Formats: sequence, structure tokens, C-alpha cells
Amino acid sequence: MTIFDNIPEVALSWHNQGRGAALATVTETWGSAPRRVGSQLAISGTGEIEGSVSGGCVEGAVVAETLDAIEAREPLMLEYGVADGDAFAVGLACGGTIRVMVEPVGTVMPVEMLEELVAARAARIPVAYVTGMNVKKRLSKDGFERRFRMDRSGYEEDGETFVAIHNPPLRLIIVGAVHIAQALVPMARIAGYDPLIIDPRESFASENRFPGETIRHDWPDEGVQAYGLDGRTALVLLTHDPKLDDPALEQALAGNCFYIGALGSARTHSRRVERLLRKGYADELIKRIHGPIGLDIGAAGPSEIAVAILAEMTKVLRRGK
Repeated sequence: MTIFDNIPEVALSWHNQGRGAALATVTETWGSAPRRVGSQLAISGTGEIEGSVSGGCVEGAVVAETLDAIEAREPLMLEYGVADGDAFAVGLACGGTIRVMVEPVGTVMPVEMLEELVAARAARIPVAYVTGMNVKKRLSKDGFERRFRMDRSGYEEDGETFVAIHNPPLRLIIVGAVHIAQALVPMARIAGYDPLIIDPRESFASENRFPGETIRHDWPDEGVQAYGLDGRTALVLLTHDPKLDDPALEQALAGNCFYIGALGSARTHSRRVERLLRKGYADELIKRIHGPIGLDIGAAGPSEIAVAILAEMTKVLRRGK
């Protein structure tokens, strides 16, 4: 997994092929709307689509309207609800209402801006596309910290400026291919993470134990360094063996991952802190480590511990430290 979707990329490709393209974005929802704000649909000038704004309910109506917008070279704001005759005819029977903004590429959304957005996504750089029906469009890499943390697109207080958040996919680096990792990896995938298992012990980190997963048999610090750490990466240390955990931990403290968790009892973590203090790490930096790992939910057994870890990761991601 490299990106959650390829909708902006597809729209840019269609435009560059001379087929025409537009991006349709869900800007507001009410009730039980099937797709969240920020969801996108790419439409080509010949009616091809990629993505979704309603899970299939109103896509046909959106495409028809978008083809006219591409030809007219103008933006469009569409609204569909259960009481709307056209929407009901195409199946929006969920009881919700959605508002969709359509922006033809090359006329309404500048090609250079879309190219920059696609490049940022490829480089795993969080970026916000600031737009609106009567708003000067721009890309921003800061100024929307809460929206980035919450993965939350939406209107600003003026009700005119819409901020579409494009975050890199979440990643999870697990050091230690133990039983907890076997439970945590599939749970993390369901939650939207792209996992990597690092363990030099090939008998632990095997295809048989982790079928279809990315595995590195490097020494943990080398594996972490090769994979890279950024603000959308969580690092989980599960060996509680200082020879394996500590080198990766030091990489994490020097990096920018949003979560660092280390397995072990309170006593084990106390010794871990002492080792890091002796190496000169500041107390404030060491406090970034969540140890003992996971929310205190009375977890027993690998699967429940994995639940506690994923819950704590989610809490830190969404609410901050």
C-alpha cells in the first residue's frame, strides 16, 4: 500500500491524455450520508470514473452534471438528499444529504496545482488543498494541524473556504515478530495502516507466520532507518530485549513518528528510561515513549494486548500527546 486512493493521480492522467477531467469532492453531509466529507470522485470527459462520493447512490447523476461542467469550463455545486427527486431516482435512499463540489481540471483547478498535489502525495508530504466556489485556490503544508491530525476535511468558519486534507497513508513499523505482532498486524490493516515487521530472527519473522506481509530481517535500527519515520508512522517495539529494541528506539527518538510504544512491565520500562538517560537523552524526549505499551484496559493475551496497542495509537493520532 502506498496511497489510500489514486483519484487525483487518475484525474491528472486523464487530463494529460487530452481526455478532460474533473474532481468531484464531498464538501458537506447531513444525516446518514454514505461517504465522509473530503471523499472524491474523478470523472473523465468521456464519463469514466474513479472513486466515490456516495458509495454508488448518486454517481450517475454527478457524472452527467460534471460532463456539462467540463464542457462549460466552470465549477459546480451539487446537492442530493432523500427528498430530492433526482437523487431518489438514482438511489439516495439512506436518509442523508450530500453536497458535492465539481472542479474541472485545467480551468477551475489549475493543472500546476494538481501536479504539485500529486507530487506531495507521492513524497508522503501532508498537504491541504484550499478551495471553494469563490475562494482563491492554494496548497498549504501547514496551518491546519488539527485537520491533519484528525484527517478531517471541511469548511472553515467563513463557510466559504473548503479545506481538503490529503494525508499520507498511516504506517506501522513493528520490531519483534512475536505473537502480539501476529494479532496486531491484521487489526492494523483493518484500521488503515500499512504494516512492516522487522526482526533479524528469521524463525520469528517468517512468511509462514506473517503471510503476505512486508518483512525485513535487518537489525532493527537499520530496518527502521531504511523504511523511514515520519509524522504518519507509528513504531511498536515488542521484543522487550534491549539488544533489539533500544537501537530502533533511538532512531525513533531522533525521528518524527507520531507514536512510540514499547512492550514491558513498569519495571522494564523504568530500566529502559535509565539506559536512555545515561546515553544523554532528555527526559522530555523519553516521555514520548508509551511504556508499558497500550491503554490500560486489563488486556490478557496477545490479541487483547494488540487491541490495547491499537487503541492507544488511535488516541495519540487523533487527540495528540
